[in-house]
Amino acid sequence: MKRDANGALLETDIPSLPPPRRGKVRDIYDVGDSLLFVATDRISAFDCVMPNGIPDKGKVLTGLSLFWFGFMHWMPNHLVTADVGEYPAELADVLDDLAGRSMLVKKADPLPVECIARGYLIGSGWKDYQKTGSLCGISLREGYRQADKLDEPIFTPSTKAEQGLHDENISFDKAVELVGADMAERMRDLTLKIYTTAAEHAAKRGIILADTKFEFGVLDGELILIDEVLTPDSSRFWPADKYEVGCSPPSLDKQFVRDYLETLDWGKTPPAPELPDEIVWKTWEKYLDAYERIAGRPFAS
Repeated sequence: MKRDANGALLETDIPSLPPPRRGKVRDIYDVGDSLLFVATDRISAFDCVMPNGIPDKGKVLTGLSLFWFGFMHWMPNHLVTADVGEYPAELADVLDDLAGRSMLVKKADPLPVECIARGYLIGSGWKDYQKTGSLCGISLREGYRQADKLDEPIFTPSTKAEQGLHDENISFDKAVELVGADMAERMRDLTLKIYTTAAEHAAKRGIILADTKFEFGVLDGELILIDEVLTPDSSRFWPADKYEVGCSPPSLDKQFVRDYLETLDWGKTPPAPELPDEIVWKTWEKYLDAYERIAGRPFAS
């Protein structure tokens, strides 16, 4: 296992298994009938992985995903178990490293569309609106300000790019071309239902869920939720008591890292710069705050 100077897990190594497929954050191992998802502490921004990580980040992502899988009990998902005591025998030597940051999941066929729900006008959506009066090709009324709540949440699909490439917003019609009309409509409806349900819960915990993205897969003909769900990596979480229209509100997600990187003379291409300790530990605080507010319990590292 490779860790940085702050103890953040950057890379896993499980000799008893074939080499993993490494994403920006997750190392994914094939364990026969299922997959082992390991959330490392790597952090990416602008499609580049930083050379150092955020301690405990992988445990926050896994813990929140597990919370939401349970909360959305009506939505089928890919989870088999996150109890390392139920893991295959060949993982016995690495259970301490896997505990809290991994899960065994079903092998589903991922759909080639990322499903984004936007409830507020921020980020690239705000820039798009300023230029075109629309959000990802969807016309909006006049008069919105930065960080305004939309009249109703909007579904904006995108492509799922390979590592190092940028996702691209696509129209709903393009999503239909990629997955078929019935599947596209089902993904859209579920995305908005999950977002609305999660936003209502987050609001009770003092958090505004500005936007988020989901991934779906198909297993035995059934549409299921896969990958991470409603984490600080895949969502914008704003503390409700600090929310203000007309600016980019403070966040409990990786926007803090993006904002720091924007101050640097860096071309947003590899190699990415190392994050200073001040940024690392402030990000750590934000991720833990998001976890504890949403899950309603203290974080246990």
